[in-house]
Amino acid sequence: MDGADPARGRAEPGGLSGVAEAAPDNWRGAVLLVAAAGMFTAEVVGFRSLGEGLSDGQIVFARAASQLICVAPLVLLGGWRLMATRKPGLHLARGLVSLLCWVLYYQSFRVLDLSLATTLTFSTSLFVVALAAPVLGERVGGFRWATTAVGFLGVALAAGALEARLEPGVLVGLGAAASGAVLVFLNRMLSRTEKTLAIMAWISVITTLGTAPVAALDWRPVEIETIALLLLCGALGTCGMFLTIEAYRVGEVSALAPFPYVRLVFAAAAGWLLFSETPDAQTIAGGLVIVGCALAATRRERRRGLAAPQR
Repeated sequence: MDGADPARGRAEPGGLSGVAEAAPDNWRGAVLLVAAAGMFTAEVVGFRSLGEGLSDGQIVFARAASQLICVAPLVLLGGWRLMATRKPGLHLARGLVSLLCWVLYYQSFRVLDLSLATTLTFSTSLFVVALAAPVLGERVGGFRWATTAVGFLGVALAAGALEARLEPGVLVGLGAAASGAVLVFLNRMLSRTEKTLAIMAWISVITTLGTAPVAALDWRPVEIETIALLLLCGALGTCGMFLTIEAYRVGEVSALAPFPYVRLVFAAAAGWLLFSETPDAQTIAGGLVIVGCALAATRRERRRGLAAPQR
């Protein structure tokens, strides 16, 4: 739920790569998105496999510190001027919302089946459309409201709310998706003047500093192997974010729109193979409804620059 903005279709000039816009390469973009989906799935599987021996603070700190470790060399190579900003307050807000999003996101994957938790992440696109009117004062037409309403019905179906068997963890997952939607709007405001690398660098600094005291106060003894796995999982999430940014830099959003949803396949396979989880018919049906509505919303909203990135 961070970093990339598929609605732009291509990265802003002077973004992460700093290269001029070239002809679309949708095949490369698709491969990058599939690779990113694999990394995001491996990340949450790794965090989940660590069990209850770690606090939420430790997990989020590992994610933030891993991103800081990954972007620091790029900042050093490019010079500290890359960190220069005219919007420190907006960067601070972006970093704090990232912290909230990560806490909810990783918690949802610890308490829900992988397939259901992954399905809920894709409701971010629905929240973006729903919030467009109150946040941006945009006129929302009937088609947009219809796809959003049907999409949320898909969420209710997948989560079991239609049968009054809603798990508390579902609310956590929806909270992560809603905060991810807020990140979309913050990304849009920042990307008008800030480079992608600068945004990611400030996120890593703010989230690392913000979560370090929490992790320290609730620190639980860990083995060196566990620390290495924590950092590896965090690095996978960061690399997935980089690959997503690159994919939408080289490809067209309309052509690449279906590929992030391969995460649903990866999540179902990982849940079945590693945790003996089998998604039920309602989760599958709800997921299909969410994907269909999100794709419709993405295609309709991409001209307005509001389509939501998938983590």
